[in-house]
Order: sequence, then C-alpha cells, then structure tokens
Amino acid sequence: MPSSPVETPASISTVSIAERMAQVDARIRAAAEACGRDPATVALTVVSKTQGVEAIDAVLAAGARLFGENRVQEAQTRWTQERARPTDVELRLIGALQSNKAADAVALFDVIETLDRDSLARALATAIQKAGRAPRLLVQVNTGEEPQKAGIIPRDLDAFLRSVRDDYGLSVEGLMAIPPVDEAAGLHFALLGKLAARNGLKVLSMGMSGDFETAIRFGATHVRVGSAIFGERKSPEAPSRV
Repeated sequence: MPSSPVETPASISTVSIAERMAQVDARIRAAAEACGRDPATVALTVVSKTQGVEAIDAVLAAGARLFGENRVQEAQTRWTQERARPTDVELRLIGALQSNKAADAVALFDVIETLDRDSLARALATAIQKAGRAPRLLVQVNTGEEPQKAGIIPRDLDAFLRSVRDDYGLSVEGLMAIPPVDEAAGLHFALLGKLAARNGLKVLSMGMSGDFETAIRFGATHVRVGSAIFGERKSPEAPSRV
C-alpha cells in the first residue's frame, strides 16, 4: 500500500493559519450581526509584523488584503518584492513612526494610522508634497494617557486635528487607539468613538486579538488581528518608534 504523503511543519502551519483566519472572519461577522451592524462595515487588518513568507502567503491565499506593519524597514523588506504584494493589497502602518522615516512611509504605505505629534505632521506634509502621493491618515489617541505610550491625549485632540488640517494641509480620516491592558477596553473604545463623532471622522481602528469583538460593538471599522491568526509570538517585542 502506498504511503500517505508526509505533512511538513510548514504545511501544517499554513493550514492552521487559514483555519484561524476563517474563525476570526466568522467571529467578526457574528459580533457585527449581534449589534445590528452589517459585517461588511468591519474590515480585518492582518497584523503581519515578524511573519515569514509562508505565513503571509497562507493569509493571502485565504483572502486577506489589508495588512498592518509596525516598522517601515521590515515592511520594505517584506512587501517591496513584487511577488509578495498583489496590486489589491493595502498596507497600513500601525507602529509609531519616526519623523525621519516619513518619506519612506509615504512611499510604501496606503494608510498611516499613527500620526501623533506636530513634528510628524510637518514631516508627512513635506514627504507627501515631494512624493506626489498621499497615504490616508489616522491620528493615534492615547485614550488612557499612559506616559509610555504614543498618541495624542484626548483633551488635545480637537486642537491637533485643526492644526494638522490648517497648518499642514493634511486630511485625517479617522482615529486609532490601543487601550491600557489593565482597564476595560470598552470604556476606551466608547471614548474614541465619541471623539471621532465630535470631529466628523468615520474611521475607527480599534480592537485587537483579545478584544476586537468588544471594539465592533463600539463602532470599530477596522480591527487589527495578529496572534489570533498566526498564534502567539515567542518573544514579544518592546514598543519602539519605526
């Protein structure tokens, strides 16, 4: 009797990734329907930082088209190869951005979610003018006012948005936040939604693997999911500017 094909670790991994992504998609649909929302109004951003080619190919084959990256240089290495980036893939920068990397970020990303200070707004405006292309922009809000975390604190947001628009000619389409790990995420998602509504912003990037269903209940339009698809990373990275 001929022997059965041997399933390699790589093939096991890609199968499980596809299965996990299907489970995440189902959870997004269920969460949206549970609060009376159209599931099509919630987009899945696959957090692809630190992932290898096989893992990326697996989620691409499963239908993923929005990818979130933390670091400009890592994203350049992964996505500037033509075979690795289909034309319909949208790249979103979800990690903090150094002003001196603004030109590289503008050249590569379709969306930058981490605009959080005046100096970066200035650098992005200059880079956009030179490049002749303008990634869509979100402002990161530090809803918990945590000193170690990037983001505009809520009471400064309205003035910052005016400055971004009036002083630098930038258009912001929404807000992004990462709630404190030791507080109820829903309170922070609710706050972000109120801040967005007050400023006429429609896009809310909030919710990750552990809380995206709660985020959907509070109006998330984009959820950022990594570990629920790829599994837990072996060595968590310390936050850093990219």
